[in-house]
Amino acid sequence: EITPVTGVQTCALPILAIAVLLLSITGQSWAGDAAAGKAKSAQCAACHGVAGISPMGIYPNLAGQKEQYLVKQINNFRSGVRKDPSMQAMVSALTDDDVANLAAYYAGIK
Repeated sequence: EITPVTGVQTCALPILAIAVLLLSITGQSWAGDAAAGKAKSAQCAACHGVAGISPMGIYPNLAGQKEQYLVKQINNFRSGVRKDPSMQAMVSALTDDDVANLAAYYAGIK
């Protein structure tokens, strides 16, 4: 036998799950300014190429990568989760807006 409280709790679970999902998606803003990212990308060009296509095989292409992926990876270098002395030096002075802008720029290159 389901009591009214249990019935409410059971109904509330899917709604709560949807709310948490929506908050997790909308709670993070990746909507950067691609034009500002292009201006900031000059420091990236030596290794990752002027248009995000690396001229050297040891550096990844950034052009066309997913925006969220780029934000995550740049922030991982900034925080030290990913370790590479060259990358850490390049990203250490970036602001959150710089990261979002760079990600928007590179994600927009097709």
